Amino acid sequence: MLDFAKLVADQRAYFLTQATKPYAFRLNQLKKLEGWIAANEEAILDALHQDLGKSAYEGYLTEVAMVKQELKDAIHNLKKWMKPRRARTAIGQLPGTCRMYAEPYGVTLIMSPWNYPFQLTIAPLVGAISAGNCAVVKPSAYSAATSALLKRMMDELFDPAYIAAVEGGRKENAGLLEQHFDFIFFTGSPTVGRLVMEKASAHLTPVSLELGGKSPVIVDETADIALTARRLAWGKCVNAGQTCVAPDYVLVHKSRETELVEALIAELRRMYTSAPLMNPDWPKIINEHHFNRLVGLLQSGVVSHGGQINMQTRQIAPTILTDVSWDDPVMQEEIFGPILPILTYSKLEDAIARIQQRPKPLALYLFTQSAETEARVMREISFGGGCVNDTILHLATPYMPFGGVGESGMGGYHGQYSFDTFSHVKSVLKRWAKPDVPLRYAPYEGKMKWIKGIM
Repeated sequence: MLDFAKLVADQRAYFLTQATKPYAFRLNQLKKLEGWIAANEEAILDALHQDLGKSAYEGYLTEVAMVKQELKDAIHNLKKWMKPRRARTAIGQLPGTCRMYAEPYGVTLIMSPWNYPFQLTIAPLVGAISAGNCAVVKPSAYSAATSALLKRMMDELFDPAYIAAVEGGRKENAGLLEQHFDFIFFTGSPTVGRLVMEKASAHLTPVSLELGGKSPVIVDETADIALTARRLAWGKCVNAGQTCVAPDYVLVHKSRETELVEALIAELRRMYTSAPLMNPDWPKIINEHHFNRLVGLLQSGVVSHGGQINMQTRQIAPTILTDVSWDDPVMQEEIFGPILPILTYSKLEDAIARIQQRPKPLALYLFTQSAETEARVMREISFGGGCVNDTILHLATPYMPFGGVGESGMGGYHGQYSFDTFSHVKSVLKRWAKPDVPLRYAPYEGKMKWIKGIM
C-alpha cells in the first residue's frame, strides 16, 4: 500500500514552497483540468456507463456539464475571489483599516462517493485548486471504472506532491484518515461521515461533510398535479434514484393521492416505457449489496407501479409504493434507489410535524400554489436546500451553496462557496502609528467615563 504519511509530507513540503498560491498558478491548473475534460469527454461518459449504466446524455447532463460550469465560473471569477475584502473599522480600531484575507488551508483530502463519481470528485477539487491548496483525492472503489479514469487524470495533469489520486477501498480510506490533513471534504453516508469527523478530531482538522438522508416531498391540495408528477418522476429516476437529493418519499394531501399516483404512473411510462428494464436510458444499481437491499424494500406497502427486477443487470424498475406506513422498512433508511413511497396527510401541520420528528433532511421539495403554505414550510422546517414546484435543480448553480444541516451534513460548496469552503479567512487590522490615543493604556484611573462615552 502507498505510504500515506510520505504522500502527505511531500504535499506539505510542496505547499510550504508557496508555489500553489499565486493567481497565475491556480488559473493554469484550472485551465489544464478544463482542457483534459474536453479532450477525454468520451472516456468519462464511457466510465460512467460502465459503473452505473448511465446513458451518455444523463452522464453529460448530471456530471460533465456541471463540472464544466464550475470550472468556467472559477476561471472567470478567481481573481475577484482572491482579492482581500475590506471590512468596516470599529471605532476602537481607529485610525486603521480592516481587511480579510482568504488563505488556503494547505494539504486537503477529498473523499468522493460512487453515485456521481466524476462530478462529486472534480467539483470540490475545483474549489481546492482555486483556493490554493494541495489535495489528495480518494474516489470510491465501487465506481471502479471512473476511479481508474480519475487516477489517470491526476497522474497526467499534476505532480503528486501537488495533487494525487489514491485508488482502493476501506483499507486505503482508513489509512488516509489516520494522516494529519489541514482540511477534509467528504461526500457520502452519515454513518461514514461520523467516522470521518471522529478521525479528523484527533488533529482538530476542519471538515465539510456532504451527506444525505430521507428528503421529503410535500404535495398540497393546490398543487398542479400534472407538473408535479412530471418533475417528481424525473427527480426520482435520475441515476435510478441513486442521488443524495433524490425525492425519498412523498407526503400528499389525501384529497390528491389518487390523482397524483395515476399521473406519476403515466409519466413513468412516458419517460421509460412500459418495459423500463429494456430501456437503454435506464441505469443500473451500483453493486449486488445495494441491489439486494433495495429489493428487500419492495416488500413495504403495496406496489402500485413497477417492482420488476433483473438480477443479471442489477436493474430495478421505477416503483411506486402506496399504503405505506411510517413503520415500514422503506421509511427507516434513505432509499437511494428508484422506489417512491406515497403517504398522505390531512392537515399541513401534521405533515410538518412528521418531517420535524426526523433528522434534518438534505433536501425538501414542496409542490403548491399557495404562498401561505410556502411561507410556513420555509419558516418551520429546517433542511439543507430544496425547490418549490421542482426537484433537484437547486444544486445546479454556482451562485448558491449546496450542503446539508445536522445529520445531512455541514458546510456548503459550488462557485465561490467552494473557494470559501477550502479557505481560511484571516482577519487583519492595520493601525497607523499616530495618533496613539492613551485611553487604552494603564493606568486606568479617571478613564471610565471616557470609555463609556465612546463605546
